[in-house]
Amino acid sequence: MVSISSIESLRNAVALAERKVQQDQTRVEQDARRLDESRSQLIRDKEQLSSNQKAERQAESAAAPTAAPVRLDRAITRDVPDDVLPRAPQLNAQGQTVGRVINITV
Repeated sequence: MVSISSIESLRNAVALAERKVQQDQTRVEQDARRLDESRSQLIRDKEQLSSNQKAERQAESAAAPTAAPVRLDRAITRDVPDDVLPRAPQLNAQGQTVGRVINITV
């Protein structure tokens, strides 16, 4: 036979279980909100990182201007001015003074 005390204890157990379920649902909702906020923050951080990297690359390319390529073919084929020739020493067999002449005329 079912007694009133056993019915009351069942009701209390059901009420306790319902409160526990509600608490757990509240926690799940809070965790879901925090997860969404974290995902949004991650997206913002990735965009910021990408923007910073792009700005850094632009700054690096602007800070280091590329030098014009050296045109040695022109330097070698240019005529040596007449006022330099008398001062230029004679070339030895290894052409060691060619560089000096090129440096003077460039």
